[in-house]
Amino acid sequence: MCPGLDYRQGLLEAVGDDGGEVRPHRHAGDLLTDESAPTTDITAGPGGVMTDDVGVITGDLTVRTELTGDKATVRVQYKDADEWYTVTGATATLHDPADVAAVHAVAVGILNRPEG
Repeated sequence: MCPGLDYRQGLLEAVGDDGGEVRPHRHAGDLLTDESAPTTDITAGPGGVMTDDVGVITGDLTVRTELTGDKATVRVQYKDADEWYTVTGATATLHDPADVAAVHAVAVGILNRPEG
């Protein structure tokens, strides 16, 4: 360690360190992670699936319903791709986290149209 400061040097200090850890507002168990969110492979019907992010996507897709707090959001991706897109109009407030499975089933029923 350097015993003193040289010309144009100053002490560093932590920014925002108020002497303790900040506690989370909710337990991590309140979030459905990628692994626990209901996920289903589908085939989009004619006209595809409208997303907020990139517009319409078509073909073989994967649908996932994520739950963050009390908000369920349906997302889609091209099968085996990395990017997920939010389905337009597919966000709902749930009173019971167990309802995410029903929301997912309805979304899959609407979006999956392998016969056209």
